Amino acid sequence: MERHPVEIQIEKADRAIVAEEFDTLLDIYAEDAVLVIEPGRIVRGKAGIRKAFEAIAAYFRHGLQVRQNGMEILESGDIALVHANTVLSAPNLPETERKAVYVFNRNSDGTWLCVIDNSYGSGIVAESSGA
Repeated sequence: MERHPVEIQIEKADRAIVAEEFDTLLDIYAEDAVLVIEPGRIVRGKAGIRKAFEAIAAYFRHGLQVRQNGMEILESGDIALVHANTVLSAPNLPETERKAVYVFNRNSDGTWLCVIDNSYGSGIVAESSGA
């Protein structure tokens, strides 16, 4: 079975994050993409995403490891919603699995680009204080 192009893009992104190859990483993002840095903090656009990943690399002592432990891609037209089990570790982070959610859009030349990168998934939703 042939791999979905979005899965290949995510694999490319994971390798670029680990290698701190930010130019390669930015190739998978749309110009107006959104990155969830942490719950309550997002950045928009490639310049903000690059700056965020540079800071993330420094925070994790230039040892961040990222891989996927399974994913489901739901595609409709030029939009793909990805649910992924994203595994992270670093010198100052024990291995952690997040239930990530990514949104990709296929552009006019057929390339899938990430428009929303949310490695926290539904964890970004604040709990309601109401009953």
